Amino acid sequence: MEQFKEFDDHTLFHPYATSLRMSDIGYKSKNQASLKIDYNSLEGYVQSLSAAINTPYPEYQAIGVKIDGDYQQLNANILQIENEFYSTMRPKQIAKSGEKPTLALKRRGVLYVEMRSLDLNLLNPIGIDESTARFVEAFLLYCLLHDSPPQGPDEFQVNNSNQLLVANQGRRPGLELNRNGTPVTLQNWAHDILCAMQPICAVLDRGSLDRPYQLALQQQLAVVDNPALTPSARILACMRENGQEFGCFASNTSALHKHYFNAEPLDADSQRQFEELAASSLQKQAEIEAGDELDFDEFLSRYFAQS
Repeated sequence: MEQFKEFDDHTLFHPYATSLRMSDIGYKSKNQASLKIDYNSLEGYVQSLSAAINTPYPEYQAIGVKIDGDYQQLNANILQIENEFYSTMRPKQIAKSGEKPTLALKRRGVLYVEMRSLDLNLLNPIGIDESTARFVEAFLLYCLLHDSPPQGPDEFQVNNSNQLLVANQGRRPGLELNRNGTPVTLQNWAHDILCAMQPICAVLDRGSLDRPYQLALQQQLAVVDNPALTPSARILACMRENGQEFGCFASNTSALHKHYFNAEPLDADSQRQFEELAASSLQKQAEIEAGDELDFDEFLSRYFAQS
């Protein structure tokens, strides 16, 4: 589990940091502000997440769970299910039908990690380019391989504070963060991390003449050194140049992307494959629904009773 904590420490300082973190603006859940999920071990992660799922939350209790036979919510706890935990990275295991995600992790360990909160690049029709994808891959490997001591009780709050500062003020020149009790600028910390990624990118580039991972890293270093190259700065520059508000810019950009995809229709084989997948999915849904034997009350009771 160390790599997840390491990611929590360092995600802030990616050149796209302002689009990597969820803040208290927009998509949020204030009841999770006091959660202290343990990333030091898989056992600690499962236990702390399970505790949140089983701890009542007064505001949800005031709503009620089932009123006049209609469910208002699944339960009145801080988290109703594991997937409501809004985090940047989540360790995952493929759950069997009806199996709680925490139990799947406990029984069979971590199969993969889910990277969340990585916003689409509005300037790219598919939301991300190959260079950025290579950079993210190398960054995740850096987080995996970098030493990550156990997280102490105070570090959780420090990380949260850093995250909010970057999310809300990441474009402010000279923004300072807390690195192990010492002030450091966002730009300098980002530079330190990216430079430390160089050996990883060099290994990934072995046997490749065009060195795509090192090139991707150099592109991100250029962004750190020159914030005008960030997607947010480029969007603002475009809005100023065209005298647009963001809503207008977003609408026009969406229209351009629509035109891009309309000009590149699916080939017949791909179209047929997707149609077959859709038909198969609908057939499986019908089979599952036809085989239902439990009413929802009993299903919910059994689901939450798993241990």
